[in-house]
Amino acid sequence: MGATLINILIVAWISGLGAFLGALIAGLERFRETRLKREVIHGVIAFGGGILLASVAFALTPEGIKDLSALHLALVFVAGGCVFCAMDIWLSKRRGSMAQLMALLMDYIPEAISLGAVFGYNPKLGLLLALMIGIQNIPEGFNAYRELRQNQRRLRIKAILIIFFGISFLGPLSASIGYFLLQERSVITASIMIFAAGGILYLVFQDIAPQARMRRHWTPPLGAVLGFMVGMLCHQVLI
Repeated sequence: MGATLINILIVAWISGLGAFLGALIAGLERFRETRLKREVIHGVIAFGGGILLASVAFALTPEGIKDLSALHLALVFVAGGCVFCAMDIWLSKRRGSMAQLMALLMDYIPEAISLGAVFGYNPKLGLLLALMIGIQNIPEGFNAYRELRQNQRRLRIKAILIIFFGISFLGPLSASIGYFLLQERSVITASIMIFAAGGILYLVFQDIAPQARMRRHWTPPLGAVLGFMVGMLCHQVLI
């Protein structure tokens, strides 16, 4: 039990460091503004959106579909979308958009909880969640850093990087909750994942996908295709 828990905590933390790595890359990036750079940035945003959709399709919703009744599934999924719609409206009125950071946290925390809950009896699903968390956190951290720099100008670069390093420790904390409290509570675990899936889907279509589009440029949305492909391949290899 002890060794398994330690492994889960380490894996969850390493996966969370992907967000810090993405933010660090964004913070160190100093290329001058060109059309190519703008295309790349929009492509990274699209990639993050694509891999978020993959996490909804292959990591978050399958367990819910398996363990929840149709009514429960529908209510929790819609509730996730509605709650994050309300949060998005509130944040936009008061402090500017934080959709990328919200999506990162909505993805990372429920998946880390689920990782802790399922790793003991389904290591393959646990590894899939860990791998997808780590991969998707890099572009999500990159995009969330740029969003914070744009909308929260009072925050300094160092402060933002400290925030993202701190976020990485939410993984072990969430995984511990899943491990100790939810291993035998599949309905609760599935409900958390479905709620997160509804919130992520709202954020992707409301905030993230529109940011990926550029007028008279057609390649950035291919990033979404690549992001979804990465998630799909992770699912195929590990499940």
